[in-house]
Amino acid sequence: MTDHVLVEADGGSRGNPGPAGYGAVVKDATTGEVLAERKAYVGIATNNVAEYSGLIAGLAAAAELGASTVDVRMDSKLVVEQMSGRWKVKHPSMQPLNAEAKELAARFSRVRYEWIPRAENSHADGLANEAMDAGREAEKRPEAPKTVKQDRVSPVGWTGATGTPTKLLLVRHGQTAMSVEKRYSGRGDVPLTEHGKQQAAAAAKRLGAMEGLVVDGEAAPIIASPLIRTQQTAQAIADALGGRVETHPGLIETDFGDWEGLTFTEAMERDPEFQTSWLSDTSIAAPGGESFDGVHRRVRKARDELIAKYGGRTLVLVSHVTPIKALLRMGLDAGPSLLFRLHLDLASLSIVEFYPDGNASVRLVNDISHLS
Repeated sequence: MTDHVLVEADGGSRGNPGPAGYGAVVKDATTGEVLAERKAYVGIATNNVAEYSGLIAGLAAAAELGASTVDVRMDSKLVVEQMSGRWKVKHPSMQPLNAEAKELAARFSRVRYEWIPRAENSHADGLANEAMDAGREAEKRPEAPKTVKQDRVSPVGWTGATGTPTKLLLVRHGQTAMSVEKRYSGRGDVPLTEHGKQQAAAAAKRLGAMEGLVVDGEAAPIIASPLIRTQQTAQAIADALGGRVETHPGLIETDFGDWEGLTFTEAMERDPEFQTSWLSDTSIAAPGGESFDGVHRRVRKARDELIAKYGGRTLVLVSHVTPIKALLRMGLDAGPSLLFRLHLDLASLSIVEFYPDGNASVRLVNDISHLS
């Protein structure tokens, strides 16, 4: 968790109004370390809409990081002055965006706004231009008039979310010998049992019957943790969809360190006080392992990288309990207690959508109807 962050945001429109996009970067205010990046194409819009969209995305990312104090730096005089309360928001199209940004800002103990010259905002400006370039390329595809333009400029449902979401189908791997015995199974590379392979096949059949996962003969991207149990599960899905499996190390399970292979009871007998503390504080790492806060940061970075690469598409992510819970937690904007209150079965399916304006929608959690 980072208490004090710096948000740099920018937006642009090639035509004003014209093809528009935004970029936002969140940095540790003390070290300058980049903690999160956001960028998205927003369709045909003005510079001001794009600038506000960048601010909203940056504030949402800062909230996900658990920041309490935020310094915002932008080269939009209008947004800085309106958010600081010195200028009135007169234009009707700006009022909802201003209200959304203020609602996000109210989550922090303090937000300070500063205008900076464009030359000092090159990181966010670069992200915004990348988004506009990617958006224009997407519009050249035959399906673009139906998907990119219509979806990106109109509100989606009652949530008020705007833009084309990136839909993540989250599949937990099938059964292993470690899961049968209820042992801590993090980085240990164990294969699926025969029953686990049957579960993977059932999940694959379920996804193979879903609409939108194969478009014009091309399967949706299938990205898995590097461990064999997720690779086997992902390969079953790839075979069903006619796709291929990619690997992302950010989707790997928690490193349980010295507790790897132990049952809960064995770990409690070995380190009773430490495990009690570990279960009540997500910043504490298992002995020789990784904290749940560390997992959350890692998975959030992986999510951002995947959205930057595949934004607006449907992805199949095959992973483990903790990373999937982390993604659902981001979608729900929930606290760390969700990790201990949410149950995920083997080979279960969950669905979460992340919108370019920072909104999200959890569509499904722990569905195992395909296993019955």
